[in-house]
Order: sequence, then structure tokens, then C-alpha cells
Amino acid sequence: MSDVLKFHFDVDGSDFSSAGEASVVVKKKLRQLGYPADVIRKVSIAMYEGEINMVIHAGGGCADVEVHDDEIVIILSDKGPGIPDVALAMQEGYSTARDNIRVLGFGAGMGLPNMKKYTDEMQIDTKVGEGTVITMKVKL
Repeated sequence: MSDVLKFHFDVDGSDFSSAGEASVVVKKKLRQLGYPADVIRKVSIAMYEGEINMVIHAGGGCADVEVHDDEIVIILSDKGPGIPDVALAMQEGYSTARDNIRVLGFGAGMGLPNMKKYTDEMQIDTKVGEGTVITMKVKL
């Protein structure tokens, strides 16, 4: 396969019940294409955590996935408030989620750490007041 396979998803920031739908679709597509289970697991976890973060913190956004011969690239972008302190946000357990989000079982402060843990590369480009773009790569 030399062509890049691309998927685009809009993540609805007002609906927790639809958060994670993009990761489920990508998981199914990767299975159909015969990718290894460990690669599918990494991509699914990283995408799900990112989708949840976009719903909790940014009012939604976009998820784009590119399947290349040697890697899968996940690009999550939003127009949310941005991340004021990336190093702090990367600490396990740190969360700015409101109490009404935590009551739902979200906002435990593991989103960004899990995204980094389950990808081979992760880059965060963020500007306070403008939004965030997270690019993750899973090597094949």
C-alpha cells in the first residue's frame, strides 16, 4: 500500500455519549485492513483519550488519521482554551476538569499521559486562547 489512507472526524463537544466514536470507527477499519492487534490498541487508546479531552476541555474539535506504510498519524485539533502549562498537564493525575465532569467518571488526569504512553511520538502545539493541535504517531 503506497497510498495514504485518510479519515476525518468532527468531534462533538456537547455530547459525551458520542465521544470515542471516531476511535471505534478507526479501530474497525484497521482490523479490516489486517493491522496487528497491538497497533490497533495503541491507536484506539490514544484517539479515545484525545476525543474525551476535546469534549471535556475544548468544546469539541477534529480528529484526522493518516495510515502510511510505516506509521499511523493521529492529528487532534481544537479551538479550545489551550493548555497553559503543558509540563503540568502531562503529569499523571493532574486535571482541570470540573466536578460535574468528574462525577461522570472522566477527568482523572490520565488523558495526555496515556496518549503519550500509547504512541511512539507525540507533539503538542498549543496557544492559550486559540486552541491545541496534538500530533501522535504509532510506528508499524
